[in-house]
This record gives sequence, C-alpha cells and structure tokens, in this order.
Amino acid sequence: MNRHRLTLVLLVLVLVPSVRSQICRRFCGDIQLRYPFGSGPGCGDPRFTKYISCNETMLTFTTHTGSYPITNIDYANEILYVSDPSMSTCFCTQPSKGFGLDWDAPFTFQDDTVFALLGCSLDSSPMYKGAFRGNTSDVPQCDDTEIAGTNLCSALYACQPIRQLNVPITTCCVYAPVDLGPTFEMDLQKLQCKAYTATYSFDRQEMNPEAWKFGVALKYKFNVKNEYPIYCINCEKSDGVCAYTGMYDDFTCNCRSGLNTSTDCEFGFYWSSGIMLLPSSKGIWSLISAVLLLFWISF
Repeated sequence: MNRHRLTLVLLVLVLVPSVRSQICRRFCGDIQLRYPFGSGPGCGDPRFTKYISCNETMLTFTTHTGSYPITNIDYANEILYVSDPSMSTCFCTQPSKGFGLDWDAPFTFQDDTVFALLGCSLDSSPMYKGAFRGNTSDVPQCDDTEIAGTNLCSALYACQPIRQLNVPITTCCVYAPVDLGPTFEMDLQKLQCKAYTATYSFDRQEMNPEAWKFGVALKYKFNVKNEYPIYCINCEKSDGVCAYTGMYDDFTCNCRSGLNTSTDCEFGFYWSSGIMLLPSSKGIWSLISAVLLLFWISF
C-alpha cells in the first residue's frame, strides 16, 4: 500500500473515537432529567446523587424515612413533586410511619404543601398536650383556623376512606411544614397519630378533596442564588447531559457518543481518565477533512 495512503488510514483510525452509548440518561420513565438531577452516579450534580435515583422506569427520591416515587419536576420553579405510597388520600387510607427530610439535604418543603395528621390521640399526642420538642405551653401545635384547619379537616372527612378510619374529626390536625422542626421530620409514632395526608394544590376546589393534588412538593436548591451554571447550559444546548467525574467531582458534559467533554459536545475536548485529551467529534471531522484535502492536493 502507498505509504501516504497508509499514513492517512492510520490517522483516521486514531482520530475517530470509538462509538459508545451515552452513560447519563435524558429521561427516567416519562420524566425528563436535567441539571441538577441525574440518572445515576456521575450524572447531574453530585450533591443530589444520594437522594435521586432511576431504576429504568421510575425516578425515586430517598431520605432517612424511606424512598418515594417522583411524579413530576418543575424545572422553571425548582420544585420536585413526590408521592408517598403510605400516605392516606381521598381514595385510600393506610397506616404510615410519616415523612421526613435529611437535615443536610438540598431540599425544603414548598410553601403550598399542607400536612394533615389523622387519628391523633387526644389524650397522649404531644400535638395537643404541647410537650413536643420541649414546648411546655398548653397551646396545640395545630392550625385550627377556619380556612387552614377546620375547613380542610371537614373536607377530608367527606371522603369515605377517611371516614372509615372511624375516628372523630377532632383528631385531625393540620399544620405547615415550618412546624416540623430543624430536621424536617414528621414521626407519626412520636406524634401518636395513625396516618397522614399532604396536598400541594387544592386546584381552586378547597371543599372538593377528590380534585386535590395529593403529595409533597419540595423546593430544591443547587447554589446560593439558584442560578443555572453557564457551562451546564452550553452542555445541554449541544445535546449533552451535565455530569461530574474525578476525585474532585469536576464538571463534565456527557455526549451521545458516550464520551465526556470538558465544555460541550460541539466544540469541547474529550477526556479519558481525566488525562488524555482528544478533540471533539466536530473538530475531529474538520481535521480529517483538512488532512484529506492536503493529501488530495499533494497528489
């Protein structure tokens, strides 16, 4: 074979990267995955990895109290919606251990989330005795105002499954997440309550619980001002997925080819083990075209 042609073939083989599948997924089931969330270790923001996981079809949120299916993500408003299979709703009731957030998790309860404790003991529940978390006052820690408390409990008790708990409406206690304490934990065993429910939207039908959106809305935060990182914007615009790599969790853009780039998938630099850098695919083909042109001219 002509020496020039052999050189050209070897050059092309060296420059063209091997084709692999993209490691970080864009969807988990029907939920789109964008920064700061990822489909597994190495994807998204490392601070969220231990809380968010994907098992092919279901995106799951995990805390010290359990694992909960994620039903939706509102990226524009930074809100994560989760459901608790042990939560009572207008359609079913069941005993529950409660719900809580890890104290150091990058999540807080969204302001619209309202919790209602059901079947609380009027005799022993600290919610009524005022002794929970060191509170020695005689004032119950329930919101008994007409709108937030009384009406909500009355509406809930219009649901047949709730009525089947066979407990008086006075054992229903409504309160906002701000009362859950610094660890954001609602331990129903300590509170002496049988079950709980939570809603994040009444859908303008406060007295029709069948129209309510049951679940927990969580506000997430990935930096002080929640400003979307510019390098991640560029990565996603180039059809990549924001990820991280190395000992120090350095940013990397995971491309459809399966390779990583330090910038984006259009004009980045691929790396392998964080050491060897190769031009991006677009740069590779530009370089190959230039080499072919030079060889064509030389002949």
